[in-house]
Amino acid sequence: MRLSLNWMLVIAGAVLILLEVVMGAVTGFDFLLIGSAILLGGLLGLASNSPAIGAATAGVLALLYVFVGRRHVRGRLVRPGLQSNTDALIGRTAQVVAAIHGDHAGRIRLEGEEWRALPAVGQGPAVQAGSWARIVRVDGVTMYVQAVDTPEGASS
Repeated sequence: MRLSLNWMLVIAGAVLILLEVVMGAVTGFDFLLIGSAILLGGLLGLASNSPAIGAATAGVLALLYVFVGRRHVRGRLVRPGLQSNTDALIGRTAQVVAAIHGDHAGRIRLEGEEWRALPAVGQGPAVQAGSWARIVRVDGVTMYVQAVDTPEGASS
C-alpha cells in the first residue's frame, strides 16, 4: 500500500506536535503550530481527496504562522518584569538557621527550604542563628546575605 501525500502530511504534523509535547515547549510552540498547520492541510487534502489541496493548505498555513502568527505567539509568551528562578529570591528576607560568618557558610530557611548562605561582600560581623538576613546575590546553591533587623517580607 502506497502512502499518499495527504497521509504523509498528517503523520508529519502529528510527529511535530508530539515532539513539542515531549520537549516541553522548548521551541516556544513553533513545532506545535507548524505541526498543526501541516496536520490540518493533510486532513483537508484527505477530505477533498486532493494531494494538491492538502499540500497547498499545509504550506500556506505554515507560512502564515511563520511570517504573521509567530511574532504574536512569542509576544504573548514574554512576561516583562516577571522574575523567575533564583532572580525571584533576590531581595527576599529569610531566617538564619545556622550562623553565617566570614568564610564559614551557614544556613537560611526560605519558604520551608534550607539554603547554604555566606555573607555578602563587605558585610561585617557574623549573622547569628535566629536572626534575619536579606538575600542580595545567588550563586549556584549559595545565597549571599546581609543581616537585617526586621523580617520585612520574610518567608520562613
